[in-house]
Amino acid sequence: VNLFLQNSSNFFSSFQVYLRQELCCFSSVPPQPVPPLAQTLQSYLKALEPLLPPEEISHTRRMVQEFGRTGGLGPQLQERLEKRARHTKNWISPWWVQWAYLESRLPLPVHSNPAISLPRRDYNGWRSQLVFASKLIAAVLDFKATISTGQLPVENMRGKPLCMELYPLLFSSCRIPGPKHDYIAHHGRARRSPTHITVVRNYQFFQLEVYNSDGSRMTESQIHGQLLRIRSQSWKTDKEPMGILTSEHRHTWGQAYNRLLRDKLNKESVGLIESGLFVLCLDSPVMRISDEKYASRKAAQVLHGGGTFSNSGNRWFDKTLQFVVGEDGSWGLLYEQATAEGPPIATLLHHILDYCEKPDPKRAPLVPLPMPKKLYFHIDREIKRDIEHAKQNLDILINDLDVNVFNFKKFGKDLPKQHKLSPNSFIQWPFAVTVCFFFDRVHNEVCAACGIVSQRMFRGGRTEYVRSPTNQTLKFILAFDDPSLSREAKVQLFREAADAYSALANQALEGHGIESHLLGLKLQAIEEGLSIPKIFMDTAYGLATHWKLRTGQVPANTDSVMCFGPLVPDGYAICYNPQADHVHFSITAFNCCEETNAETLAVTLKDTLCELQELLQPTV
Repeated sequence: VNLFLQNSSNFFSSFQVYLRQELCCFSSVPPQPVPPLAQTLQSYLKALEPLLPPEEISHTRRMVQEFGRTGGLGPQLQERLEKRARHTKNWISPWWVQWAYLESRLPLPVHSNPAISLPRRDYNGWRSQLVFASKLIAAVLDFKATISTGQLPVENMRGKPLCMELYPLLFSSCRIPGPKHDYIAHHGRARRSPTHITVVRNYQFFQLEVYNSDGSRMTESQIHGQLLRIRSQSWKTDKEPMGILTSEHRHTWGQAYNRLLRDKLNKESVGLIESGLFVLCLDSPVMRISDEKYASRKAAQVLHGGGTFSNSGNRWFDKTLQFVVGEDGSWGLLYEQATAEGPPIATLLHHILDYCEKPDPKRAPLVPLPMPKKLYFHIDREIKRDIEHAKQNLDILINDLDVNVFNFKKFGKDLPKQHKLSPNSFIQWPFAVTVCFFFDRVHNEVCAACGIVSQRMFRGGRTEYVRSPTNQTLKFILAFDDPSLSREAKVQLFREAADAYSALANQALEGHGIESHLLGLKLQAIEEGLSIPKIFMDTAYGLATHWKLRTGQVPANTDSVMCFGPLVPDGYAICYNPQADHVHFSITAFNCCEETNAETLAVTLKDTLCELQELLQPTV
């Protein structure tokens, strides 16, 4: 009876919090606007100017004018988008999640799930690993409690509230593979909300209850005792790393998933992993070749596990949240983007780091705890074959990825601030101009490059791409190595390039970005069964959306670094975390492309940053 009352109480309490958050979201956060069609088409043409020769621009301009003319297809689609906006919570976010994530058939590791590698903890050995892991679990549960009780403050940007609806979805969520597209299962809204996490060690999965029978959270010492029990049950590495299956191509994993779930035992074990609050991965040490490359290996370890002979079997890549804790003090987290995104993850990390500085506030109650439940799988010949194929494919993917992480110590975000190049401390626009600049210096081309801007100022908003190549950027790139130009002239051009990018980012923050709008027009036509409009079949649109340079930043007050793979085979992904006097960078590229090299780009980036510092602050 007590258990029934407790579960009922938890359900109604969670439901009330969910309702309160939804009402808050609807009342205080405005709906995302549909930008004016003419404005988007004009901005699109302007964005193409640095990328295309004039004759190709003329061809595309005629096509865009035809699309946007009065009575043409563009205004018709625009009218239907505006109608969609009036009748839905957000006119683009569901489409964006479906198109960008759930319909993608590429493997989640490297291609989709971002990783955040945090500074190494001051310990070495399994005993300290379990102590820290206990603290980490307690910290995450404490953060979840602030959400469940409605105590998480509403975040603000530029004095305006942000939509908070993603926070309750971080826990007990999981991506489910399908033959044509995936879907997200949210178990946290069930009548009996899950009270367990999944712990993985030596490729073996365990169900660990983290709440006592009275509903209270387990203390750190209770959790530590349970982790010791898990360790005692997982001495040897499991022969069949089931988690590797989740690293496969989504269509392949979808087929294996259906085969796996035909067995009752497998269905129960998979269900417990999917419904758990989050996954804790207890990893063996990162292979250490040199101190110089340790940061890169550590980030790669969080991103994909290091390979089938390392820790890749300690992952369930479909889970929304996975925390990685290594025996050597390395740690970080991995998240699935269909449900989670950078800023809420950064808020969670800040809470964890603050919590880890405090002593355990509770004494452990003297009550016996049930043994953590080991999850078993029935592996037949077909499943064994699926695992072997997944292992081979993941190792190929991992060996193809070049990861370069470094700390640039010459200056940090204070430098652009001193020169009034970045009025907003939340994101430093000049860095986006810089990375576009040094890409040109390596490859002698201006490519399609994008940064990411949050849309959480709007109800149900997610993200928007912002293009960093502008006419002003191109002018600065051409002028920088011109000896006939004065330093003052070059500084002015750099300022104009930074201001131009800042204007584009501000436009996107106001809901007037062009990428989501163009995507919405295209998907509206497809939804109505119309032919794809010609402007989206144009070579220019293909070039403009072949994102060779993908940049990202999660605002963090700690020396963490984010890492993810390039969007295209011949591209780069660059993440940066600017602190006051230094900047953490991660660069990734694929080895299969002869034109790209992460290390070369890293060297050029360092040189370029030093030259820019000399430009802004000449030593003589």
